[in-house]
Amino acid sequence: MTDRSLLRVEDLVLYFRTSGGTVQAVDKVSFELQRGEAMVILGESGCGKTSLAKAILRLLPRNVHRYSGSVILDDMDVMQLDDEDFRRRVRWIKMSMVPQAAMNSLNPVLRVGDQVAEPMITHFDVSKRDAMTQVRRMFEHVGVPLDFVKRYAFELSGGMRQRVAIAMSLVTSPDLILLDEPTSALDVLTQANIMNVLKRIKKDMDASFILITHDIATSSELADRVAVMYAGQIVEVDTAENFFDEPLHPYSKKLMASVPRLRADQEPEFIVGQPPSLLNPPLGCRFAERCDFRFEQCSEEPPLMDKDGRQVRCWLYAKEYEKMLAREAGV
Repeated sequence: MTDRSLLRVEDLVLYFRTSGGTVQAVDKVSFELQRGEAMVILGESGCGKTSLAKAILRLLPRNVHRYSGSVILDDMDVMQLDDEDFRRRVRWIKMSMVPQAAMNSLNPVLRVGDQVAEPMITHFDVSKRDAMTQVRRMFEHVGVPLDFVKRYAFELSGGMRQRVAIAMSLVTSPDLILLDEPTSALDVLTQANIMNVLKRIKKDMDASFILITHDIATSSELADRVAVMYAGQIVEVDTAENFFDEPLHPYSKKLMASVPRLRADQEPEFIVGQPPSLLNPPLGCRFAERCDFRFEQCSEEPPLMDKDGRQVRCWLYAKEYEKMLAREAGV
């Protein structure tokens, strides 16, 4: 890890048992996140994005079949901690999460100020008075009026409830915040306001984000780096500048082509077919059946290859990858 590295995920696996078989939701995922960086994880619904966030934060259901790999946070492999140590030393202390449909996750019978204060009281053993002081500070950061501290969730609009959920994730000043579809189910104007809140927090608090979304247009405002997931795997990792200008993976190209353009005379495209079932993903490249460039070698599973510092899981770049490995081996 570099001096600025905050998180390194290596070969992370999360499979679930179901009545229909084993769901390979997260399959050997690896990436690295720097301090103060925002990484956006893109992909269609059902590709494993939310499962990846839950695997990192160890929010696991009871039907886990396999959970393995490394999650190295600040040079500590938190996968080696038992559940109690992880809860006490990591969850909400070093990492927190804004869950999907966060505006429906607030307790309707508790005042929102008390809910946001709870992580402070639980993990830092501070008085309620001191915790509420921190709550008010966080409400100012996210743009929630201070008198909302005594309100209930049903008295708040969807956008305000989303801001409260973000304040709750920030109240303990964690190093990393995972946000799962933070702008879903919100109108366009409210989405823009929430993204402006996140950009301000990132700048003022030097916060690191992992933003999970399928909304390419909205995510481009916050992203420093982009990771693309498909069928439980990372298929591309790159800087936002490179990715939004020239994606490499055929799936990434189709995702970008599906976004409407305001200043280009170009009709949005669609991706033919459906993602494969994670109950029984295909052998070889998982995107091959929907890819315009598939060829014989796609029957083998491609590794995540390096192309000029950019990572892509596609056999189209195999020759450059093999040349790099040969150079490293001194051949």
